[in-house]
Amino acid sequence: MSTDALAVSVARQQLAAIIDRARAEHAPVYLARRGRRVAAVIDADDLDQILELAEDMSDILAADAARAEMAATGEAPIPWEQVKADLGLT
Repeated sequence: MSTDALAVSVARQQLAAIIDRARAEHAPVYLARRGRRVAAVIDADDLDQILELAEDMSDILAADAARAEMAATGEAPIPWEQVKADLGLT
C-alpha cells in the first residue's frame, strides 16, 4: 500500500485510471497540492465499510462513557422493561 500522492493536475488527466486503481487495489489513491496530501480516491464499498466501522466505534465509545459516568455517579441502569414501558412499547 503506497502513501505516495499524485498531483491534482496529474490526477485530472488520469481520473479513470485512478478510480480503477482504487477499486482494484482496495487502497486509497492520495492526491496532493503543493506537495501536501489534500484528498483521496477510495473504492465506494470500502468507504461504506469504513463509515460503518466508525459509527460502530462511536457507539462503543459512547457506551463506555455512559458506563463510566454511571460508575462515577453511582447511578443505576434503567431496566429494559421500564424503558419499553416509558416508550409505550408494552
